Amino acid sequence: MGNEVELKQEICEIGRRIYNRGMVAANDGNISVKVGPNEFLCSPTGVSKGFMTPEMICKVDGEGNVLEASGKYKPSSEIKMHLRVYKKREDVTAVVHAHPIYATSYAIAGIELTQKIMPEAIIFLGEVPIAPYGLPSTPEIPDAVEPYLESYDAVLLENHGALTWGQDLMSAHFKMESVEFYAQLAYHAKMLGGAKELPPEEVARLYELRKAFKVPGRHPADKM
Repeated sequence: MGNEVELKQEICEIGRRIYNRGMVAANDGNISVKVGPNEFLCSPTGVSKGFMTPEMICKVDGEGNVLEASGKYKPSSEIKMHLRVYKKREDVTAVVHAHPIYATSYAIAGIELTQKIMPEAIIFLGEVPIAPYGLPSTPEIPDAVEPYLESYDAVLLENHGALTWGQDLMSAHFKMESVEFYAQLAYHAKMLGGAKELPPEEVARLYELRKAFKVPGRHPADKM
């Protein structure tokens, strides 16, 4: 949490980044950040994430009721899944939803990102499961995501995209980048004949490194 003016600018910056990287098309995707005990800034609906400006950013309460909105702009219709994350994870202050090509392709194919192929992915993500399909803009998606909130900081949305969350906006954004990079590596390794996964004993050592680094957030290794 921080200065709202700066946070609105940061939402716009992250919107430009995900748009420029092809992680969203047209008006897809949404971004939010917690600014108070029951107040959240979020990207507006019907606006390209690559062309947002601070005055377009809306504010809602924990039930999705509009607290602030300028002119014609309204909160993202997907704010429900963001609010569910905040409700279940008090350590989270930012959420990013996007449709990165490789990660979304895995979500469409019904393939979770579980291969132990890259130290950074193992340490910072662990695994990225797939939440069952839910109708966009309805409680179906928050309900589908909720079971994964306790043990993960990223999830694929079946036939939809990806959702990441973190301790601040950049953390949530970088996790989205990491999920997409993980998916790209897994895909290209498969095209080259199949990934060579790290052995269980090496994965265990990487989990210990995560603990030593005191990486914030949740991870499947936390229950080991």
